[in-house]
Amino acid sequence: MLDSTRLSARCALIALACLAITACSKSQPDEPDAAAAQKAPAWVDSARLLAANESPGEWMSHGRTYDEQRYSPLNKITADNVANLGLAWHYKLDVDRGTEATPIVVDGVMYTTGAYSIVYALNPVSGELLWKYDPGVDRSIAGRGCCGVVNRGVAPWKGKLYLGAYDGRLIAIDAKSGQEVWSAQTVDTTKNYTVTGAPRIIDGKVIIGNGGAELGVRGYVSAYDAETGDMLWRWYTVPGDPDQPAENAAMEAAQKTWFGDVYYKQGGGGTVWDSMAYDPELDLLYIGTGNGSPWNIKYRSEGKGDNLYLSSIVALKPDTGEYVWHYQTTPGETWDYTATQHIVLADMDIDGRSRKVLMQAPKNGFFYVIDRETGELLSAEAFVPINWASGVDPETGRPIKTGLGDYSETPKLVVPSPYGAHNWQPMSYNPQTGLVYIPAQITGHLYEDEGKVPAYALNLWNVGLKPMKVPEDPAELAAVGAQFSGKLLAWDPIKQEAAWTVDYASPWNGGTLSTAGNLVFQGTADGRTTAYAADSGELLWESPANTGVIAAPMTYTIDGEQYVTFMAGWGGVFALVAGGPAEDIIWRQSESRVLTFKLGGDDQLPPPNNTPVPAPTPPELTASAEQVEAGRQLYHGVCAGCHGGAAISSGLVPDLRYMNPATHAQFAPIVAGARARQGMPSFAHVLPPEQITLVHQYLIKRAHDLTAMQGKPSQ
Repeated sequence: MLDSTRLSARCALIALACLAITACSKSQPDEPDAAAAQKAPAWVDSARLLAANESPGEWMSHGRTYDEQRYSPLNKITADNVANLGLAWHYKLDVDRGTEATPIVVDGVMYTTGAYSIVYALNPVSGELLWKYDPGVDRSIAGRGCCGVVNRGVAPWKGKLYLGAYDGRLIAIDAKSGQEVWSAQTVDTTKNYTVTGAPRIIDGKVIIGNGGAELGVRGYVSAYDAETGDMLWRWYTVPGDPDQPAENAAMEAAQKTWFGDVYYKQGGGGTVWDSMAYDPELDLLYIGTGNGSPWNIKYRSEGKGDNLYLSSIVALKPDTGEYVWHYQTTPGETWDYTATQHIVLADMDIDGRSRKVLMQAPKNGFFYVIDRETGELLSAEAFVPINWASGVDPETGRPIKTGLGDYSETPKLVVPSPYGAHNWQPMSYNPQTGLVYIPAQITGHLYEDEGKVPAYALNLWNVGLKPMKVPEDPAELAAVGAQFSGKLLAWDPIKQEAAWTVDYASPWNGGTLSTAGNLVFQGTADGRTTAYAADSGELLWESPANTGVIAAPMTYTIDGEQYVTFMAGWGGVFALVAGGPAEDIIWRQSESRVLTFKLGGDDQLPPPNNTPVPAPTPPELTASAEQVEAGRQLYHGVCAGCHGGAAISSGLVPDLRYMNPATHAQFAPIVAGARARQGMPSFAHVLPPEQITLVHQYLIKRAHDLTAMQGKPSQ
C-alpha cells in the first residue's frame, strides 16, 4: 500500500469466578475453565467474562476484558525474543475489502469476521476452517453506509456467537455448528442504518448500536435478550420530533439544546457505531456517540445549541438503559468529530488520589481523562496538532474554540479533518508502563458551507458542506497528501504528554495491542505487521502483510504456545476516499487474510498482488469544460466516497478511469442499478440521467489524464 518511512458483575461473581479458576490449576492460568468448556464451545458467561484476567490465554470479548484495555498479561513473546516471530499460518477471507475485526479465541476455537459480515470459525493452531456462516447481506445495500461493508467481530455467550450484520440484523449463531439460531432486525430498513460494530454482552443482554448519521438517521443503542432475541430496552442519543412526547427525562433535557426542525426530519445523528465499555463494580455501561446529521450545525440546528447527546460519552444502567451521566467532548459539533472512538477504563493515582477513570482520544484531537463514577473531567490535552480549539476549560469542560474552525461565512482549513486525530482503530493501555498506545493521525480538511443543501446531500451524504476539490495534477495531489501523516503515539494519561512516538508517512494505521512482554503490536497502512518496545518505542520486529492493516491485533495461547493474530485487509473510509495508490500505475489490490504468528513460525505468504494495469484507450471526450466541472462536482458529492477523490481508487472498488469499452457503453444502466447484486447500488434516486451523463464525461476526462500520464496517445 502507501509507502511509509520505517522508523525505528459484580464483586461476588468476581470472587466466585476467581476461586473456581484458582482451584483448577495455578500452573496453567491460560487454560479455560474445565467445567465451562465441557458444556459447549464458546460457553462464556458472566463469571468467565468478569474473571478474564485469570484466563489470559483466551480472548473472550472485543477488548479482551470489560475495561477494553486491550492489554494481555501473556509474556512468552517478549521484547527479547520477538525478533524470532514468524508466520504460523494464514487464512484467505472471501471478500477483499476492509478487514476490521478483533478475533475471539475461546475453548480452542477462533471466531472472526470479514466484509459483508461473514463469520469464520478457525482452528487457532493450524488455521483450518471449521465452519463459515454467511448472513447473506444483500449486496445492493452497500451504499447504505459511509465507510465500507466492514465488521468488527462477534461476541460469545453460552454456546452462541452474536453478530451485528451490515443490514441491521442481530444474529445468534450456534458456536459448534455455525447454524443460525435466531435473528432480530434492529433498525428501520427504510432508512440508511447499518451495523458494523461488535456487540457487547452483559448479564445475558446483547448491547448493539448502529451507524448512518452521514446519511440521515437518529442514533440509539439497544439491548436484546441473548436467549430469545427480544428487545429489552432502547436509549436514543438525540431527541425526536418535539411535537411528540420525549422517551425519557434525558431526551427532555436534550430537546432544550436543539433548534428548528431539520434535525428530527433528517435524523439528528449521534449513532453509537463502535465504542462501548463496562464497569461491573459500578454497574455502568459506557457508550460513545457520533456526529450530527447533517454535519453542518447551520442546517441541523439553526447554527446554535450544544445538540445533546452528539459527540458524547454517556453512562447508562445496562439492565434498563437508564441514563446516569454524560460528558460532551464537542458541544455543537459541526466537523464530524465523533466520540465513538475507543473507550478504556483503568484505576490510577492522580494527584495523590486513587481514581476510577475513563479515557478516550476521540476525533477532535483531545485526550480525555474522566472520572467514570461521576463524569467529572479530570484532564484534557491535545495529543496531536489541532487548530479548531486551543484547549479545554478545566472548569466547564468545554473546548476553547479559536474561531479557525468556524466555516459559516468563509471556508476554513480545519485540523483535524473528518478522518479525525484518532478514528475507530482501537488504542490499548498497558498498566505496566502506564501508557496508552494510540494510532494517531494528522489530517486537515477544507470545510466550506454549501450555501444551500443540494438534493444529493439530503438524499445521500447528509453533511451540508461543499465537496472538497481534490487536485487532479499528480504533483498537487502529492503535495496535499504530504500534509497527511500518522503516528504510533505512546501517551502518558497522567502527565498528559507523549512518552514516545513513531512517525508514519500515512494515516489510517492499525489498532494496537500491548502485552506484559514489554511489547506493542500494530499493523500499518503500508502493509506491515510490527512490534515495538512498549517502554521506548524501538522497532523490534516487522513482517509483510501484502496489504494495509487497520484492525487491532490480539494474542492467545494454545498448549503453552503464544500466538499473535492480525486481521489484514485495507479498507474503511480513508482507504475508499483518499487512500488510493500513488500515481505509479500500480494496482495495489487489498488482500484480506487472517495472519497468525508464533516464535519460530515458518509459513510464507504468496507474493503480493501488485500487478501493473495498463489503462484502456478511453472514448472521446465530448463535454465542454463547464460540463466537465459540473460532472466533477457531482462525482465528488456522490461517487468519491467509494471510488476515490479525483477518481483515483484504492482498488477496493473499481477505478473508474480504467473502464473498458463495454463498461463505458453500460455506464448509465450500471449507475441505475444494473450491477446492484454485485455490490454497485443504484443511484438513480440521486442522479437523474442528465447528471449521470455529466459524471460519465468527467470520468472520461480523468481517463484521458491517465493515458496521457502513461504516455499513450488519446483520441
